[in-house]
Amino acid sequence: MVRLSYITCFLLFILFISVNATAQQLHGTVKDNAGGTLPFSSILIKGTTQGVTANSNGEYTLNLLPGTYKMICQHVGYGAQEKTVIIQENKTGGPMPVSQNVSFILSQQKLLLKEVVVKSGSEDPAYAIIRAAIKKRAYYNDQVNAFECDAYIKGIIKLRNMPKRILGRKVPESDRKEMMLDSAGKGIIYLSESVTKVSVQKPKKFKLEVVSGRQSGGDGFGFNFPTFITLYTNNVSMFAGRLNPRGFISPIADGALRYYRYKYLGSFYEDGKEVNVIRVTPRRKYEPLFSGVINITEGDWRIHSCDLLLTKSSQLEVIDTLQLTQIFVPVNKDVWRVKNQLIHFNFKQFGIDAVGNFVNVYSQYNINPKFPPKYFDRVVIRYDTSANKKTNQYWDTIRPVPLEPEEARDYKIKDSLYLYRKDSANSKSNIDSLKKHQAPITLKDVFISGINRTHYSTHHTSTFHLEPVIRSLQYTSVEGVAVNLTGDYQTYLTKTKTNLTLSPGVRYGFNNQRFYGWLDMNFRTRDWSIDKKLKRESWNFGGGKRVSQFNKESNISPLGNTIGTLFYGNNYMKFYENYFGEAGFTKQLENGLRFSITGLFEDRSPLENTTDFVLLKKNEGKLTPNYPYEIMTANFTPHKALITNASISFKPGQRYIQYPFNKIPIGSKYPTFTLNYSKGISNVLGSDVDFDKWNFVIDHNFNMKLAGSVKYKALVGGFLNARSVYIQDFQHFNGNRSHLAKEYLNTFQLQSYYANSTTSDFFSALFFEHHFNGFLTNKIPLFRRLNWHLLDGANILYISPKDPYAEVFVGMENMFKILRVDLIAGLRNGYKPNFDVKIGVGGLIGGRVKVNKVKGRSGL
Repeated sequence: MVRLSYITCFLLFILFISVNATAQQLHGTVKDNAGGTLPFSSILIKGTTQGVTANSNGEYTLNLLPGTYKMICQHVGYGAQEKTVIIQENKTGGPMPVSQNVSFILSQQKLLLKEVVVKSGSEDPAYAIIRAAIKKRAYYNDQVNAFECDAYIKGIIKLRNMPKRILGRKVPESDRKEMMLDSAGKGIIYLSESVTKVSVQKPKKFKLEVVSGRQSGGDGFGFNFPTFITLYTNNVSMFAGRLNPRGFISPIADGALRYYRYKYLGSFYEDGKEVNVIRVTPRRKYEPLFSGVINITEGDWRIHSCDLLLTKSSQLEVIDTLQLTQIFVPVNKDVWRVKNQLIHFNFKQFGIDAVGNFVNVYSQYNINPKFPPKYFDRVVIRYDTSANKKTNQYWDTIRPVPLEPEEARDYKIKDSLYLYRKDSANSKSNIDSLKKHQAPITLKDVFISGINRTHYSTHHTSTFHLEPVIRSLQYTSVEGVAVNLTGDYQTYLTKTKTNLTLSPGVRYGFNNQRFYGWLDMNFRTRDWSIDKKLKRESWNFGGGKRVSQFNKESNISPLGNTIGTLFYGNNYMKFYENYFGEAGFTKQLENGLRFSITGLFEDRSPLENTTDFVLLKKNEGKLTPNYPYEIMTANFTPHKALITNASISFKPGQRYIQYPFNKIPIGSKYPTFTLNYSKGISNVLGSDVDFDKWNFVIDHNFNMKLAGSVKYKALVGGFLNARSVYIQDFQHFNGNRSHLAKEYLNTFQLQSYYANSTTSDFFSALFFEHHFNGFLTNKIPLFRRLNWHLLDGANILYISPKDPYAEVFVGMENMFKILRVDLIAGLRNGYKPNFDVKIGVGGLIGGRVKVNKVKGRSGL
């Protein structure tokens, strides 16, 4: 980051004061002929990209130096109005007028209709205009190779109703008070503004430098990422695809005529330029299409402005409606860019009624920037160290959209409350109060809720969590009823700047009367200096006595195994006893490289079933031995194992957000490549194992827009040496005997849990899914209304040329936003296909839920 000298800072400070001392403020309102306000109108200094935007009450303010200006006021659907404003220079040395009122009254656009001879079967004149605009789309999309601009963003979300209960669960009164809602459940729940310097260079380089940001009621940075929504691309992405991963088809996309109907409404003249007004209507419902008005200039066929709408019938997710309004202005004779952009949305679900606006005002366009070498690096978003420390005077000076009374009140009340809490947070009286109000431990906490305690101090806090007894109960064929109590203690070590986590555990089986205890420790540190490269490090140590699953990456959960064993006699979880000690180190670098090395010693002993009790008599006698009987005829013999594992992964193109005091990764468009190597060391500490195993994994997902999205994971590997390998160290491939789907990109859904475990010198696997995201199902009436989405895919395993295995499946997801159902066919050489149905999670909400991935270690 460039550091300014004290002299430079002083000169800038003097300049800042002088500008504010000589500037005069224009203020006024924008209304229509009937006296109604025109919210978010654009007020621009003619011939420049400088200007402001009116707020939702039609009010604006603008600071100008002495001079003569031509001001243009615009609002989509209304004729622009131009006024000349003279700012007098104060030559007398006396006080200067504080402000000057310049208001605008706009009339609805009077559209001129060209003389058109409409014959039977002839098309609307709008189609010729749209065809011309489509031909120019690619040119305007690529017209500017690079640019810089400033972006001001103001975002607000308001609740119009907050129910007492959501999905049957009562909303705590403390939450309503925290959001400062009134008795009717109304109020502002989010308010922020920011100023960001935007730099872009084609084809795909960009950098955002956040100059300033604030969020009501906190020291956050607000919403700082300008949403450059451009209709010049074939596929229009809204909020990075969160509202529909397929994107939305532009009204001037190459194939737009197949999706839209157009109607010519007339034209108007603005600054001597004719502008055609075209109404846009989707040909079919439940396609990712806009509706509304797009204005196209005559002759050069560029977008002048637009007012477009998305609804649920546009395959809009999360929210109910979204309105996009844009106004373009000329940067020079040939180039026009967006000046104002408004995104207005409504949300009404589960009794929650909310509305929101995000206003973007772009200014100071430079379409011929000279970027220094290596300007575009891995840090694509950088926050100034003082970005969230600007004064109210600063915001009052630079803000192009005036605050409304309720917004000013929200800032004042919530910021004051936040500062009070912040100032008193580390005071002895506040700490004593927090300790005093920490609820005492109850039997409900011990058995149902779990124990959560916080130790407050003036330096830092520590937390302790203990899982509830009920959740710790398990039933296995080896132990009968077992109690597996786990917890964790977290604190921050100030001297070493390290986060410490201690995770103790104890386990007792009532049937075999065996006690286990262990402790895991994790030390996690990172570089906090903004001048250093990002480096994350962690050390892990553990030891004790425990029970572990044979497959340490098993997807069998303790709860699922308890239900299966107790009711159905399906004791799929197989485990053994071991004394262990382990240590590991992991480091992550800024270039996307991550490596780790671990060492593990286990003294392993077999465990046998001690009970055959099941609740349902019809399932008696179904329990299987406590070892992977699919590939073993008897349990293993006791032995010791010393194993080291090294792993290195790389994600090319990893990008980062640089905050003032930390840096976080935001992903990459490239796959993640991972190489693992395991070594079983013999004759050290009595170790009986001797093997060398490797595997290489590629993991990726990508969006094909209208055609859906793809997720895949590919693995190849083998044993270079398998002189002494016990079942715990085989290469395991997860199976699934439950009707509930397991982790999709890591499980063969129709295979038993150890059927494919191997010590082969070569093995490979591929997991592949194609999510249609509404494609095809939007043609089926019932499914398109429910917004259920089709998916398909295949899982393939190759170990031996004589016995390859594959699963192919087709399914439906986004059912009630969370469920997924798959019909799966298992195909093995020489056997008839077998079929089954699996139910899992997938879709808008379910797709973000991680299917349980259970480490087969301490506590199962």
